[in-house]
Amino acid sequence: MLKSISHKNVKTYVGYSTNYKKRLLKHNAGVGAKSTRGYKWVVIFRKLFLIKSKALKFEYKLKKNRKRRLSILQDYNDTRS
Repeated sequence: MLKSISHKNVKTYVGYSTNYKKRLLKHNAGVGAKSTRGYKWVVIFRKLFLIKSKALKFEYKLKKNRKRRLSILQDYNDTRS
């Protein structure tokens, strides 16, 4: 899960990748998912899966679960304070 760091309004993004570092560089360069363009991002949560289908299921659930996303965001903010 990514968190925007370049605007006042906090925005989160959830996505699947086999190489999250490379994907993050693309997002920060303005290449990649349309919803990430124009923002700078930082990774705030990642989870490793050995089976792609399980990773995609988790991604789908996290995208739909706003409460869980806010919880992850709060945990990240708490560790930064």
